[in-house]
Amino acid sequence: MSITVACYTKSFVLEGAAQLTPIRQANLVRQHSILHASISYKWTLRSDRSQIARTEALNLIRHRKGRVPHIVAVTAEPLPTRLAALALGTGDIDCVYHVALPELTKAVEQVENEDQADMLQMLVNGRRLRDISDLPLDLAI
Repeated sequence: MSITVACYTKSFVLEGAAQLTPIRQANLVRQHSILHASISYKWTLRSDRSQIARTEALNLIRHRKGRVPHIVAVTAEPLPTRLAALALGTGDIDCVYHVALPELTKAVEQVENEDQADMLQMLVNGRRLRDISDLPLDLAI
């Protein structure tokens, strides 16, 4: 990979530039992959499962070389209060994605449990809980 700079209608390669960045193949002694994201999937959340996802994230952060990858969790947990145990953490997990957020929202409305409805609204409005369809676009950033 070479760096090309466009200058009017001509382009040229900057020799000697970007000699330390690991993304350039020419700079690598041996080929290695770049970890872009870590996705932890838990079908449902008990208190111990949410802690496992958090522990995985903290281990990645502590032992990384380079920038921190996207760290997200995906779940189908039906209770917003349990989702909050993971989504409202200390920032070790970027975001929690639900496999059926529109359906969960509708179900919580039908049950008419004010505590669950308030928690779900807080998680969604606070951008801590998103639908699984948002995940590919969020990882593109």
